[in-house]
Amino acid sequence: MRSQLGRTVFALLLGISLAMFLTPGDDVPQGGPDDKVVHALIFVALAVAGRWARIPWLALGIGLAAYAAVTEVLQATLPINRDGNVPDFLADVTGIAIGLLLALTATRLVARARPPRSRSQSPL
Repeated sequence: MRSQLGRTVFALLLGISLAMFLTPGDDVPQGGPDDKVVHALIFVALAVAGRWARIPWLALGIGLAAYAAVTEVLQATLPINRDGNVPDFLADVTGIAIGLLLALTATRLVARARPPRSRSQSPL
């Protein structure tokens, strides 16, 4: 059940991020946080949600990096008045790394908080 919720959240975040990345430039709100910070935070959320969805570490990292590259290429080539660029991609990859590190830290903290199972306590 928890894994299904994680997959649903991951899919929703993926869809929302795609809509954000491909929104025409004229419709993108101006002002607010720095563009690179927004890119990094989006990918932090995607990486954490991807681990919650139990997507394997390596596949998630490579998949999100490919997604970041594709969205930057689409921004540069589609007639949506957006610019795809390397600094945005680097912010995305930084967000992926931070998100995976946060997920790893959370996984280890949860594992440490659980009492160890002993063989004598397992049901027969």
